[in-house]
Amino acid sequence: MTRDRAEAEPTEETPERTPRGGAGAIQSVDRAVSVLEILARHGEAGVTEIADELDVHKSTAFRLLGVLENRGLVSQAQDRGKYFLGAGILRLAGAAAVRLDISQEASPVCRELADELGETVNIAVLDDDAAVNIMQARGPASVTAQNWLGRRTPLHATSSGKVLLAHLPVTLREGLLARALPRFTEHTVTSAGMLRAELDAAYAQGFAIAAEELELGLHAVAAPVRAHDGRVIGAISVSGPAYRLERDRLPELAARTVVAANELSRRMGYAI
Repeated sequence: MTRDRAEAEPTEETPERTPRGGAGAIQSVDRAVSVLEILARHGEAGVTEIADELDVHKSTAFRLLGVLENRGLVSQAQDRGKYFLGAGILRLAGAAAVRLDISQEASPVCRELADELGETVNIAVLDDDAAVNIMQARGPASVTAQNWLGRRTPLHATSSGKVLLAHLPVTLREGLLARALPRFTEHTVTSAGMLRAELDAAYAQGFAIAAEELELGLHAVAAPVRAHDGRVIGAISVSGPAYRLERDRLPELAARTVVAANELSRRMGYAI
């Protein structure tokens, strides 16, 4: 069937309708990704060019571009009517690059720290309102420790989360502190005022401690990892059972964790 690809914008009389769910939704996602690939390949393209490459009606291409533009993934040159990749792509690519870079650079640092201390070492990054663990190394004493890799953990009840919270811009940090702080154990800090004081201390001393705040019997310490420009992009933590990581030993473990965090930051291009 021949499609009308007139240069006029699509009207309500001639839309190509796409089902909202099932195969139609999957097809829409596939086409949206294809639009981004087309723009990446050509640099810029008009609605008709994109419709031709996708083999769809111009109205469909126009709607896809509208959605992508609303999300900042494409932009339009007003003088030429052409579309090109937007700043949102850089944001997504930057986030992916940070995780990839940390994962690559952190491996030897985490392995050395885990072997030295005998405990579990994790790298966590901020993921909206949680910390997500993207790398883990286990020391010889942590054979039976649980797997934290890929797990999202609460910011206010973990050492890594406290580090990430402590280094957020004030407005973002206060926004998160304004939410309810769930209790996980009797030791969880659920008062915004008390947590704020802990975050100020973590910022000043360069590390954070969580003692049985997420799980009973679990202690952890963490320190910030910085990018080349000084931004805190992650946290490295050491965790283990409270009977091995006793409270009076935590400052010593924190000092060693700070050294590892500084080494990883140096590998990420930060001048210590």
